[in-house]
Amino acid sequence: MTTIQAVRGMNDILPDETPLWRYLEETLREVLEAYSYREIRLPIVEKTELFKRTIGEVTDIVEKEMYTFDDRNGDSLTLRPEGTACSVRAGIENGLLYNQIQRLWYQGPMFRHERPQKGRYRQFHQVGVEAFGMPGPDIDAEMILLTARLWKRLGLTGLQLQLNSLGSLAARANYREELVKYLLAHDSQLDDDSRRRLHGNPLRILDSKNPAMQDMLSKAPSLQDYLDTESQEHFAELNALLTKAGVAATFNPRLVRGLDYYNRTVFEWVSDELGAQGTVCAGGRYDGLVAQLGGKATPAIGCAMGLDRLVAILKAKRGDASARAPDCYMVMVGNESQQLGLLLAEQIRDAHPRLSIEVNCGGGSFKNQLKRADKSGAKWALILGEDETAQGNVAVKYLREDKPQTVLAQQALADFLSLSD
Repeated sequence: MTTIQAVRGMNDILPDETPLWRYLEETLREVLEAYSYREIRLPIVEKTELFKRTIGEVTDIVEKEMYTFDDRNGDSLTLRPEGTACSVRAGIENGLLYNQIQRLWYQGPMFRHERPQKGRYRQFHQVGVEAFGMPGPDIDAEMILLTARLWKRLGLTGLQLQLNSLGSLAARANYREELVKYLLAHDSQLDDDSRRRLHGNPLRILDSKNPAMQDMLSKAPSLQDYLDTESQEHFAELNALLTKAGVAATFNPRLVRGLDYYNRTVFEWVSDELGAQGTVCAGGRYDGLVAQLGGKATPAIGCAMGLDRLVAILKAKRGDASARAPDCYMVMVGNESQQLGLLLAEQIRDAHPRLSIEVNCGGGSFKNQLKRADKSGAKWALILGEDETAQGNVAVKYLREDKPQTVLAQQALADFLSLSD
């Protein structure tokens, strides 16, 4: 019989890896709370129409990458490929957005049927940050400063901030028209993917990595020439705020992001440590999205961070983080000692909730139990033999220090561990 393996591109996170994930998640939570963001928990499955209306039907995500299925009622549902659309839907549905300021964050798995490679998986993990009700460049700057503070807390260096402005939705539409004219005039130089995007999502062509198209794309009309005055002023003030805060940014006129709902500010934090999948955080403004989904017009900005990619960078810098070893390993010989050991371990946990105790279960000789205790990485082996049990004592063997074994009354064990910790 063949063994069943995980779905390709959907990976297990093993016990030796989870301490690094937990460290990253806890640091993220602390930084987000320092900026007054509140957590929202969103469903993994949404109606397919949500993503078609927000991401754009002529995008790789909707056309080729979504995990979509019909449920028993015949409704088309999709495993969420991103979180912004979900947070907007939740905000409208639960009355969180109209005439309000909200700072929200969420975390969890996202799903896209892509070709798995380093830093790009079919089930990947994100933290998303969304801010609603604030139209000015100050919130754009604050969100970028938040991410910069996170990198500092994590000890990550070498991340580069790239910035661009897509202008207002009207300005973007005018530019799109001129871009399509230019690309049609150079149709023979377009690859198949670009021809498919030409009338649906032409700005995405600017982000093509096809070497044969780079010279032609470098001569395409510049979006900056079509920006409306308000967007130019917004972008200039954002850059001024970042400069005053000491955050360096690189202007990237080809940074357009792959989702249809962005306008004005777009940004990415990029690392050179992940090969082709170098973006670890990306986002921008989406001032028209709330109204597009049926809510009242609401300015908004958000970004998402790829936890898989951040963990990969942390691993490279810090090495693998081992799972926490227990503080104590309870060794018990005989049935009476086994029963007593379970109860004694509970009493210690009551006295020291943060102390970790691994109780030997499943029997075994005294010698084998001591081997397990040493292998566990515990500081102490707490030994209950027949003599200790009969006399109301417990032997404490130091496993990581060169100290003699000591014998204590069972009632004194909790105090001993408190003083020794």
